[in-house]
Amino acid sequence: MGFLRIQRAIAFFDLETTGTDPASDRVVEISILRREVDGSAETRTRRVNPGRPIPPEASAVHGIRDVDVRDAPTFRQIGRGILEFLGDADLAGFNIVRFDVPLLSREFRDCGLDLGLARRRVIDVMTIFHRKEPRDLAAAVRFYLGREHHSAHSAEADVLAAAEVLEAQLERYPDLPRDVTDLERVIRPEVLREAADVSGKFVWKSGELVFTFGKHAGRMLRDVAREQKDYLEWILRNDFPSDARQIVEGALRGSFPEPPAR
Repeated sequence: MGFLRIQRAIAFFDLETTGTDPASDRVVEISILRREVDGSAETRTRRVNPGRPIPPEASAVHGIRDVDVRDAPTFRQIGRGILEFLGDADLAGFNIVRFDVPLLSREFRDCGLDLGLARRRVIDVMTIFHRKEPRDLAAAVRFYLGREHHSAHSAEADVLAAAEVLEAQLERYPDLPRDVTDLERVIRPEVLREAADVSGKFVWKSGELVFTFGKHAGRMLRDVAREQKDYLEWILRNDFPSDARQIVEGALRGSFPEPPAR
């Protein structure tokens, strides 16, 4: 295919899901484009009943509603067929390393199946994009202001450039809110909108703090604090952000914050 040399099939895939948490959200649609060494290709796309309501915010992104998957099969019903279609193919897609691959792998595990990541190569197109097209301040100055940022990494020059870039962005994109509160709400990554700390190590779910990282991803902080305090102590011995550390320190004392008012 093009200039990419493949020794075995490669499967490009994408998921639409109930949300943005690979540890707990479910597939509502999967599409796979499998390309063979001889250049032939086959695409399969299936809607999937996630077995739970699709949140309105997820439907707003992909347009799939509960009624659209009401009669669709569950992942458990089609998982083996998907795995057979993938065969021994390598995997590729956009932003799949952080989201699609772990979520798909977990869906298979929930069915007693194994995606077999150890024997597959994974090509994330987004990684190439970000590596080849810098997303630093100098690139923003070049794109929005039409000049080179010659004093990059000078604190004063950087802060002045950042202010100019923001003004240029607001001028270029009239749909962006002008109010700081509304702007922050729009640009904050969806995965962090329920975050209890700035870096999103913990998020609020049903009034409880839940891990988003590590071996306890998806579990309630309260449960881990009760059952495995040594894991929380390990966090405190390592380089975690201060606000996340404060949450962990409180949990070790048996103190848990109240969820924010909505």
